[in-house]
Amino acid sequence: MTLPLYVQGAWFVGALLFIFGLKGMSSPASARQGIVWAGYGMLIAIAATFLIPGLQNLALMVLALVVGAAAAWISGKKVKMTDMPQMVAIYNGMGGGAAAAIAAIAFARGEAHGTVATTLAVLGALIGSVSFTGSCVAYAKLQGLLKKAHRLPAQNAVNVVLALAAIVLGGTMIVTAPARPELIYAFFAIALLLGLIVTLPIGGADMPVVISLFNAFTGLAVGFEGYVQGNPALIIAGIVVGAAGTLLTQLMAKAMNRPISNILFTPMVASGGGEAITGTMKEVGAIDAAAMMRYASKVIIVPGYGMAVAHAQHKVWEMTSILEEAGVEVKFAIHPVAGRMPGHMNVLLAEAGVPYDKIFDLDEINGEFAQADVALIIGANDVVNPSARTDKASPIYGMPILNADMAQNVIVIKRGKGTGYSGVENALFYTENCRMLYGDAQPMAGEIIQHLKAMG
Repeated sequence: MTLPLYVQGAWFVGALLFIFGLKGMSSPASARQGIVWAGYGMLIAIAATFLIPGLQNLALMVLALVVGAAAAWISGKKVKMTDMPQMVAIYNGMGGGAAAAIAAIAFARGEAHGTVATTLAVLGALIGSVSFTGSCVAYAKLQGLLKKAHRLPAQNAVNVVLALAAIVLGGTMIVTAPARPELIYAFFAIALLLGLIVTLPIGGADMPVVISLFNAFTGLAVGFEGYVQGNPALIIAGIVVGAAGTLLTQLMAKAMNRPISNILFTPMVASGGGEAITGTMKEVGAIDAAAMMRYASKVIIVPGYGMAVAHAQHKVWEMTSILEEAGVEVKFAIHPVAGRMPGHMNVLLAEAGVPYDKIFDLDEINGEFAQADVALIIGANDVVNPSARTDKASPIYGMPILNADMAQNVIVIKRGKGTGYSGVENALFYTENCRMLYGDAQPMAGEIIQHLKAMG
């Protein structure tokens, strides 16, 4: 059926707004406006869909929109900023699941006509199914429902067998289209199981990359299904999201110095060998930490997930303001994989009101640590571990890190003596210039603030 020009035109406008919205989200300064543009694009695309002549099941469509919008509104209002990564993961999974469901209906009705359309429908179904179950696992891990990674015996062999089975079943569906119901059931069962099995062994250290990868998968799946449905808005939006997610995944994998295949099939685990760590952890009190920063010329703050868990970003910004009023230069250093999703720390700092010009990424700030009097690390671990530079036996060897150990003094606010996501002991904590301030980041920052105020 040839769609009316006004419907196609509206979808095209919506797709353009998606692109402008995504461009706006590339910078913290314009991210909010970018989200608004993308929202208007979605609103236009949905409204245009209802103008298609002969559309059926309008009541079900309206019901789905009301239920979905209400759930998103309520969850969006209630979600804590520390829980945002798992919300992103589950919403991303819903997108992949929706693409897979569209393909399933097309297969059941025999609507995927032609080799090209059927092939794209199969690819979209496979990728969307993997993204759906994989994102659900990522959500469960980030939410704490799955406390540890689960790895099967001969894990990679199982992954390969499931992938080959899905490809063979998908190829059979293409050749024999319209496919038999039992073939469709078997294909989706294998595809959903593949996403589950691939993601279960992956630990928290790799989770930001996995979330970004599944985001790319969802975009590609939506784009493929948009072609099958003849919907240009879905095609453009899916391709843009898929391309952006792919580039982000590559950048993050590069930031960890690990190929994507290594992240998926060789999960990061602690090594029993490696260089022996010498020295002892030396504790410091809040008053001494305050004095070290109050009388410093330059302080670089390195936030990590511990800051997010403690909701300490507002206290950290208050502490920063006091230091700057005393003439101390303060900057923030962000590692690309700090936190549990891309840009997690940037969002938290922006929420607290930290100006964008005080936040620097790894490449911009690394050369300044050697000139810093104090590097204050708040809940970060693996991203400041110097073993990544020196210990070839370490699982994080070769990963670019923030050079916090090169500062004259290092203060680490940490809840305990445990390791980071990778399970690797941090050699930084045992160096002569490092002091440990144990406790949750928010009360510790509060104590430092009180001592700073007392110092005048």
